Amino acid sequence: MQATHQYIERASGQVCDETLYADRLVRWMYHPLREYAPVVFNALTGPRVSSWLGTINYDLDRVSRASGQDTFLKKCGVDLSECLDDPATLTTPRKIFERKIRYWQCRPMEDRVETVVSTADARLVVGSLTQTNALFLKDKFFSLDDLLGADKDDWLQCFNQGDFAVLRLTPDKYHFNHVPVTGVIRDIYELGGRYHACNPGAVVAEVTPYSKNRRLVTIIDTDVEGGSQVGLVAMIEVVALMIGDIQSCYSANPQGYEPVSEQAAGVRLERGQPKSLFRPGSSTDVLLFEPGRIRFCPDLLENQQRQDVSSRFSLGFGRPLVETDVPVRSTIALPRADEPARQGDD
Repeated sequence: MQATHQYIERASGQVCDETLYADRLVRWMYHPLREYAPVVFNALTGPRVSSWLGTINYDLDRVSRASGQDTFLKKCGVDLSECLDDPATLTTPRKIFERKIRYWQCRPMEDRVETVVSTADARLVVGSLTQTNALFLKDKFFSLDDLLGADKDDWLQCFNQGDFAVLRLTPDKYHFNHVPVTGVIRDIYELGGRYHACNPGAVVAEVTPYSKNRRLVTIIDTDVEGGSQVGLVAMIEVVALMIGDIQSCYSANPQGYEPVSEQAAGVRLERGQPKSLFRPGSSTDVLLFEPGRIRFCPDLLENQQRQDVSSRFSLGFGRPLVETDVPVRSTIALPRADEPARQGDD
């Protein structure tokens, strides 16, 4: 699949072409002929090769100098004026990807605690797990049982027939994840898996890769005093090719990243605050919502159905499926109680 992949920039409505990093490598890895070389494919999506590729691509100063750091920064559109630290310290691609920004100034957030906000600077699609909904996308991006863990009966029951958002980070993005809602952690656990790429071509070729990758699951109860009042929300942070680690770094400081607090059952999380760091590359967050508790913002739904945008998801899944580029901490959903009918229902 070599078609151009485009997305819609939320703020301007502009249709943009995406530069898919390592696209040739990903297309080769996920070519249909890979079934004849399963040992090679499994090695390429395993932790050792993923870590090695990460080191080669992100850690070596000589790679940085050879590729031209200024050219790289310009091509990626990295705004150095947002950086919290001196941009002169960003001497390797890894340091660029793990940069901290003045998010409280550069990524403003609505005051209303009931809004669900984007977990990252990411490209987003939304969907439903019920066939009666026009957003039905079950098993396109993940299998619910595998995503949450087959033994997690309570959570599987809660999110069955619910809604979801998939937020895909590209390598040029700010790579801190932020909390989407205010609430209390009811469960947090890690599930093992592979290191599949998050390139749209790989997603379409592999199908349900997010439930096959290593991932961290956090269940947040928002129906608490001062919470977002949108029920239980599952935030699943998914590793990918060249992502070796999800570093926990939650801080309740509204204007910074320190001090860092432990994330465990019973701990309160505040909407919009830093939660973790993907180290480095591209990866994905998946948000799950209980049925009937939220409605996605109309512009996201309208963008997703555009037929004049060339999306590999649309081509691969045989229906319009266009991503919207959203800033971290921007509103992506509201409580369903705010509107009598769910957006996107038949």
